[in-house]
Amino acid sequence: MRTAYKCRAYPTPEQASVLNRTFGCVRVVWNRTLAARHARYHAEGKSTSYAETDRALTEMKRLPELTFLNEVSSVPLQQTLRHQHTAVTAFFAKRARYPRYKSRHGRQSASYTRSAFRMRDGQLSLGKTPGTLRVVWSWPDVDVTALDPSTVTVSRDPDGRWYVTFAVAVAAPDGPEPAGQVVGVDLGLTDFAVLSQPVPGLSDDEGRIAHPKHMERRERRLKRYQRMMARKRKGSANRAKAKQKVARVHSRVRDPRRDFLHKTSTALVRRFDAIAVEDLAVANMVRNRSLAKAISRTGWAEFRTLLAYKAHRDGRHLAVVDRWYPSSKTCSACGHLLATLSLGTRHWTCPSCGTRHDRDVNAAKNLVVAAGLAETKNACGADVRHEGQPSVQSAMNQEPSRVTGGIPRL
Repeated sequence: MRTAYKCRAYPTPEQASVLNRTFGCVRVVWNRTLAARHARYHAEGKSTSYAETDRALTEMKRLPELTFLNEVSSVPLQQTLRHQHTAVTAFFAKRARYPRYKSRHGRQSASYTRSAFRMRDGQLSLGKTPGTLRVVWSWPDVDVTALDPSTVTVSRDPDGRWYVTFAVAVAAPDGPEPAGQVVGVDLGLTDFAVLSQPVPGLSDDEGRIAHPKHMERRERRLKRYQRMMARKRKGSANRAKAKQKVARVHSRVRDPRRDFLHKTSTALVRRFDAIAVEDLAVANMVRNRSLAKAISRTGWAEFRTLLAYKAHRDGRHLAVVDRWYPSSKTCSACGHLLATLSLGTRHWTCPSCGTRHDRDVNAAKNLVVAAGLAETKNACGADVRHEGQPSVQSAMNQEPSRVTGGIPRL
């Protein structure tokens, strides 16, 4: 399997100057190639192959105004064409959105293959870059001297930090022992997630994982730095310094949040054989102007991605339940479906069996059943004494179907 190790880098001023020029050349090649590809498709209705972009790069280097492209290593420029071809292919396959133009103000990166770097005794040397690049290795259990990377990516964040990512092929790790347990995960805004069963050290006694609220702790300082940056003249050195301060605050929010998501997803994958989550359309949910800010801070999409690849790596099962499944307003004890349940109602009592439910805990339990990870005796209302005429189906294997809000399922 392929994996990557990302660690901090500390280039010298001479190395930083060469790498910054490389970033600029990568950006120019990407933007010019994307513009030519876009114009050809809309004018002639034809797509552009990688071989055609490769020939266009050769012609691009011969232009008098682009002679600086010959001053840097040609491998990052070739890799840029490959990355763009892959991105466009993924777009037409409906796996990703259309690639965008690169900006000089965002994250900068350049990829080197084996023909453009050398790795000896843990020392990294890049093509047309003086000296060896200082890298701080962060994995004591991995021998850096025995590392044989296939690709090295050098990047610089907007806050000024440098990174090096080594892509290597390693043997697949042994998965954890079967735990014999399944869990449902209901993501929310008040709590980051509510589990169908509590996990010591990860959640409280009710299965709630508290929201870390990293942005709330930094928001006041972020607003102040943004006001300071807005007062600076565009293009000035003072504005560049203020912009770096804003980027540094963003990184101090992003890094702890990513660390929290990694630790939470790893704990769930190691403890449970199967995990059931809801198929949330985050891109559609953030269109709600009242909840967009809160939803964007949670990192639901990244958490789902982490769960997916870690479950696949460790041999676990990740079940995704249809987003239209009424998990919150279905009684996990008898299967009764409420006609309506407002978002402000956090607790409700089942009118059929009289069970008192917490909205989120009940949804997490229903996700396990809806995903087919568990069969409960009372999931369809069997062997439950109802008050009055029950509004549930007889006990049978049922597939969760889409339910229109406000119309009970008979």
